[in-house]
Amino acid sequence: MDKQMYVETIFREVLNGEEYLYWYVVQRSGGIDVDDLEHWIDKKHIEYWDDCIDKTFKPVDLQTEVVMIPEKVRNSMN
Repeated sequence: MDKQMYVETIFREVLNGEEYLYWYVVQRSGGIDVDDLEHWIDKKHIEYWDDCIDKTFKPVDLQTEVVMIPEKVRNSMN
């Protein structure tokens, strides 16, 4: 079974000259947990994530610029 990912979104923000990326996914339950993925690109993403996440940074509400959800998924959300 793969990740069963329906929506993956990355937000970008520049604060005080520093760039920040925010990432989230919506996936079906039963998908593979990110820590259990074996593909090299997934392992690279986890490595980058571990190096870059600032756990002391407080969350903020960002303005959504674009939302892309397949029609089939959007219809099932209604």
